[in-house]
Amino acid sequence: QVQLVESGGGQVQPGGALRLSCALSGFTFRHYAIVWFRQIPGKEHEEVSCISSGDGRPWYADFVRGRFTFSKDKNMVYLQMRSLEADDSGVYYCAAEQLAYGDQSIPCQLLFDWDYWGKGTPVTVSR
Repeated sequence: QVQLVESGGGQVQPGGALRLSCALSGFTFRHYAIVWFRQIPGKEHEEVSCISSGDGRPWYADFVRGRFTFSKDKNMVYLQMRSLEADDSGVYYCAAEQLAYGDQSIPCQLLFDWDYWGKGTPVTVSR
């Protein structure tokens, strides 16, 4: 059984930093994609960053590029967030998808059928 569990959220002042973690258990797929989403109140959830086993290079949304860093170490996925702004507040989720071999070439930001989701970790950026 695949489970994703996020942690590391909290409250931080503008300009501060947080590192979110996502623990993957039962995740033994050779071909996969992993994504960080966020849900801001009153808005649709938006994709923040993702990675595919195809090329291994993280993709970043424009609104976080240069501030956030996606990394993966074995069964842990991280989102290092720096220079946080009030607009970054929300609930952050990690999600994952098993890919067919031929789908590895699809840019991860274009994938939409995420099979597995965590329950999220809240981030609040305020003074």
